[in-house]
Amino acid sequence: MGFQDVFKKSFLEGFTSMDITTGKIAATLFVTALLALYIFAIYRLVTRKVFYSKNFNISLAAMSLITAAIILAMQSNLVISLGMVGALSIIRFRTAIKDPMDLVFLFWAISIGIICGAGLYEVALITSVAVTVFILVLDMLPVGKAPMMLVVNSSVMDGEKEVLAIVAKYAGSYKVKSRNLSKGRLDLVVELRVKDECGLVSEVAAMDGMISASLIAHDGEVTF
Repeated sequence: MGFQDVFKKSFLEGFTSMDITTGKIAATLFVTALLALYIFAIYRLVTRKVFYSKNFNISLAAMSLITAAIILAMQSNLVISLGMVGALSIIRFRTAIKDPMDLVFLFWAISIGIICGAGLYEVALITSVAVTVFILVLDMLPVGKAPMMLVVNSSVMDGEKEVLAIVAKYAGSYKVKSRNLSKGRLDLVVELRVKDECGLVSEVAAMDGMISASLIAHDGEVTF
């Protein structure tokens, strides 16, 4: 027996296969399924999308079970584990994650599958509770109010000063984002934060030569 054979034998003996009983498989998948359903419910509760993706939520729960099954298979045999690592390395997911919260739930589901597959059920339970509390607490924190856009269309070319004078009465600070002058027309866009929205629009719309006055809100990023 050469050195290569001795090294190979000692290497394989260091990674002896584990006997995975049917009871352990059933227990692991059962606990994983419970936690996957928990993630399913939390995602449905937390998400605020206009179009709720039920298919994505179902895939989160299924991903936990699949990941747990893979971890169990990798524990049973060294050759299978190496083969799975090679097989999984060539998988490419083409679906783009648009919402950062979807990415958080995706990693959460995968982590629960890995932890449960390793048999660390208490760690999986405590982690799920901690992540839930963390998400809900941070979600309850107040955020700054996003600015609004006042869009003014007027037939008075020199009416900008009068518009800004009215804006200054209702908003502590404002910023002209766009100013467009064409033949017989003034188009003005002002970014501002205002409480009396109705009063501002009504007073601006009552100006001489005013064609239209619109106050537009958006759900973009809030700057401080």
